[in-house]
Amino acid sequence: MPVLDLTDVTVVRAGIRILDRVTWVVHEGERWVILGPNGAGKTTLLQIAAARMHPTSGSAVVLGERLGAVDVFELRPRIGLASSAFAETIPPAERVLDLVMSAGYAVTGRWREQYLSMDNARAAELLAMLGVDGLADRRFGTLSEGERKRVQIARSLMTDPELLILDEPAAGLDLGSREDLLGRLSGLAADADGPAMVLVTHHVEEIPPHITHALLMRGGQVVTAGPVAKVVTTPWLTATFGLPLLLSEHAGRYFARALLPPGTSDEQT
Repeated sequence: MPVLDLTDVTVVRAGIRILDRVTWVVHEGERWVILGPNGAGKTTLLQIAAARMHPTSGSAVVLGERLGAVDVFELRPRIGLASSAFAETIPPAERVLDLVMSAGYAVTGRWREQYLSMDNARAAELLAMLGVDGLADRRFGTLSEGERKRVQIARSLMTDPELLILDEPAAGLDLGSREDLLGRLSGLAADADGPAMVLVTHHVEEIPPHITHALLMRGGQVVTAGPVAKVVTTPWLTATFGLPLLLSEHAGRYFARALLPPGTSDEQT
């Protein structure tokens, strides 16, 4: 059974088609990256995949449950989600360890929930895995952008999700923070026992090694989708971003730049 099974999914808001007949299937064990320019519909597609939004038309089946015919509040704890939009809903005074533990109740802002010592230990273990165990007693509002990203990912893993969704996890990070995070995400992607993963980015440089598949989007539509080696290529990226691009790959990492105009050499730029 697919983890995600979307057929002709369309989202219309204020008369504008944000997604236009998107068909996409994700199977267990796959690790996907979604690439595309601003306005391509990537984040909206993630909202569908995370059971945070219903399509205007089409069929969206998430973890075997059809959106519109399932209680999404029972479905969401099976999905790990980290996004800037979600970060904005977190109370700034929330203690980091509590924020991670509260994922089990699918809430933010600890109130009367009761946690066991094993919950505490699990949250501490995840923070350590993401390299932020020293932040357990800090308040979320005091964290840097890079720290917030890693704490969110720790929270997204708290319930041992069947699907992990990361919306631009490296956005806004400095070079060192980005490379550290991508190394940790590569470890998650390489874990054969880990959940199916979907990661959104604008930049091929932010694709961690061990990603298996890619979905390229433009104007709310799918440009192409499939194994990463067949999809993340110079011709497909050029079509997706509407600009002549040159792609290179080294040690499982991708790099892209604009193709120089005819008659222009590197020495002239």
